[in-house]
Amino acid sequence: MIKFAVCDDEPLMVRALAAHIENYMKEKQMTAYSVTCFSHGQPLLEADDGFDVIFLDICMEQPDGMETARQLRRRGDRSLLIFVTVLEECVFDAFQVEAYDFLLKPLDSTRFQQTMDRALKRLDQRAARDLVIRRGTGCEVVPLDRIVYGEVLGRKVYLHKNDGTVVDYYSRLEDLERRVDGRFFKCHRSYLVNLDYVRGCQDGQVMLPRGEAIPVSRLRERALAQALLHHMRERGH
Repeated sequence: MIKFAVCDDEPLMVRALAAHIENYMKEKQMTAYSVTCFSHGQPLLEADDGFDVIFLDICMEQPDGMETARQLRRRGDRSLLIFVTVLEECVFDAFQVEAYDFLLKPLDSTRFQQTMDRALKRLDQRAARDLVIRRGTGCEVVPLDRIVYGEVLGRKVYLHKNDGTVVDYYSRLEDLERRVDGRFFKCHRSYLVNLDYVRGCQDGQVMLPRGEAIPVSRLRERALAQALLHHMRERGH
């Protein structure tokens, strides 16, 4: 299910955007989607649903589109933000809130379709980089790029995320290691660290951005250094 949100204080634009989305999804023969409409930013911020794609007008009453986007990002929202505006120069501010794209009013059908093509492709790519874990009778999706490190204690794995929160579930570290990608390194029999977040290694400890430190086995220190160098070359650093 792909969840779209449309937020604009112009009723005609809301209807136009919703119609564009529905026409696009019908053309692609995709039925697993929903479109939720909002007339300004506050109801969007108060919505319980996590949206995949948000079409957001910039020029609204406070909180305007930019402030709404800032608040969404501050609480860790990962929606693809697509700004809709009449002012092209406003687009430069969009980089501050990691906007995915922007559309100018009035809407251009070809441009809209191109944006949707790219957005759905990004969602597919993102899904491939997520970890789905079972918790009780339900499940939770944890993006790999949010995991700083994983550790095993007893029968549980604890995923420490970059916002300081921790997700725990019943599993083994070996199972986690099989499900993540090459940016993760097993620095200790009980720890798996995301190399994106490693800030150094000293005195048998891996240093992390929030001041945390986790152990690295003496026999793994050299391999960790080599893995870091390779990782930096892969990322073009």
